[in-house]
Amino acid sequence: MTGSPHPVVARVTQRIAERSAGRRAAYLRRIEEAASEGPARGALGCANLAHGFAACGPAEKLQLKGAVAKNVAIVSSYNDMLSAHQPLRDYPEILKDAVREAGGTAQFAGGVPAMCDGITQGRAGMELSLFSRDVVAMATAIALSHEMFDGALMLGVCDKIVPGLVIGALSFGHLPVILVPAGPMASGLPNAEKARVRKRFAAGEIGREELLEAEAASYHSPGTCTFYGTANSNQMLMEVMGLHLPGASFVPPGTALRDALTREAGRRVLALTTPVGEMLDERAFVNGVVALLATGGSTNHTLHLVAMAAAAGLELTWDDFDELSSVTPLLTRLYPNGTADVNHFHAAGGTAFLIGELIDAGLLHEDARTVGGETLAAYREYPVLAEEGLAWRPSSGTSGDTAVLRPVADPFDAHGGLHTVRGNLGRAVIKVSAVREEHRTIEAPARVFESQQELQEAFSAGELDGDMVAVVRFQGPQANGMPELHKLTPPLSVLQDRGHRVALVTDGRMSGASGAVPAAIHLSPEAAAGGPLSKIRDGDIIRLDAGKGLLEVLVPDEEFEARVPLGGAPGSTDGSGAGSPGNGAEWAGTGRELFQAFRRAVGPAERGAGVF
Repeated sequence: MTGSPHPVVARVTQRIAERSAGRRAAYLRRIEEAASEGPARGALGCANLAHGFAACGPAEKLQLKGAVAKNVAIVSSYNDMLSAHQPLRDYPEILKDAVREAGGTAQFAGGVPAMCDGITQGRAGMELSLFSRDVVAMATAIALSHEMFDGALMLGVCDKIVPGLVIGALSFGHLPVILVPAGPMASGLPNAEKARVRKRFAAGEIGREELLEAEAASYHSPGTCTFYGTANSNQMLMEVMGLHLPGASFVPPGTALRDALTREAGRRVLALTTPVGEMLDERAFVNGVVALLATGGSTNHTLHLVAMAAAAGLELTWDDFDELSSVTPLLTRLYPNGTADVNHFHAAGGTAFLIGELIDAGLLHEDARTVGGETLAAYREYPVLAEEGLAWRPSSGTSGDTAVLRPVADPFDAHGGLHTVRGNLGRAVIKVSAVREEHRTIEAPARVFESQQELQEAFSAGELDGDMVAVVRFQGPQANGMPELHKLTPPLSVLQDRGHRVALVTDGRMSGASGAVPAAIHLSPEAAAGGPLSKIRDGDIIRLDAGKGLLEVLVPDEEFEARVPLGGAPGSTDGSGAGSPGNGAEWAGTGRELFQAFRRAVGPAERGAGVF
């Protein structure tokens, strides 16, 4: 590390290591034992091995029979409906050629599902969204379970897919792994205009046709959506945590540089000697949290980073996020925290500039291991196509646009973009990077809803003209799979623009695109588990103070304790909202009936909201 690590970074890292010591040691023993056995296919019976290479060409069969050349698994989330994953169609053949040129073999080991939160927002399918992360992890494990492989290449981009791929890969932590991204689409309709059109539609000023035209001009071609939501936060984290090649995250699809980086991933995975389970240690996860905070990234990663860390035998907590946020400056303004998108960020200096600034400030562990070099120092450089082919050049050390990307010495904010709040309602996460200072504190009466549809209907009926804290409960993982409630952003923003004091408190999630309205989300314990949120009544005064980290209902303790929970998750067995959902007709359709076991097994948001 350039200089000494920041005392808080050092303290949090040490605390994670100490609290995780037993589980981490057990995890490392397991993957060390797997690695000591050598390539697992060498122990396969002849019939087993023959099944494993039956579809290969003669040259690959010779290599796999000898078990000398390395064989690489390719696991992909490709589908041609979703813009972010459509570019992955041609990657397997590109990677196979690159691996072959480097002396190895590669096989497409399996596909994993990839659903789009942008399509399912506000629909029943969104209730499968968070659970899809763990389905992706299981599908990844199935792909690797054939034990034919010496390494793996993971192709994925969006929301739950990348964390699921990482969790699945960590169950085979003795293998070297590289994540291979696809890159963002070209910038479309400016984000400020998109937000303006959405508000006008929410206010009833324009119709569906005009809204659809604006949305189609925003999301218009292959590649990742360009706003800084969960998908692009994924790409940022994978690079800073050392699982992407340096500078690979935001190179557009369909370019010569993108193809060169993809080919290099195929070559590089053969040369890796550090398995992914060792690479992703407490330093890597602290680096990921710091990068998330420094860029005002998606709140979804307060779940995903916790779940990924657990898969590596590490216990990462919201307290760690909070403490790191207190010393991590906010260095970017990207939509929804500004008007720029990831293409503007990339052009202004991108990850190379950002990582260099954070390393020099002692906020990243430069000595963390990576796939791009011995340490994170390699990520201070950006990729180019030179006469000799793919090469890396040092960052200029200067931002090309300080309205988008700033140095540590001149940040947008002295603290990171995420905080936790707590009080007699439990603990929640709040993203403050897009919230103005004057909106970060509110004390107002509660309006209680048990679905986002209820709130939208009340807004359309003109019933919400006044200060309020909107409470949307029974939206947690145990209740209904913890859907994103992003469709609440336009109506709440309209109310705030009208001069009302407005906030949201929920045990559900907001999208990585959540914006200017203060929202205390992921509230834990959730209402369906008997959390205090189930006792809130219309008119109760709720205080939310993001600066002081407070979330509380101003009702005398004895009175509040004596209250009986009201409402319930769909199909709850006793009508109280506590306990697991039953088998009611509310769960039939859109595949939700297949996930009953997940709703019963899922853990709390603070623990990553996982089923493992």
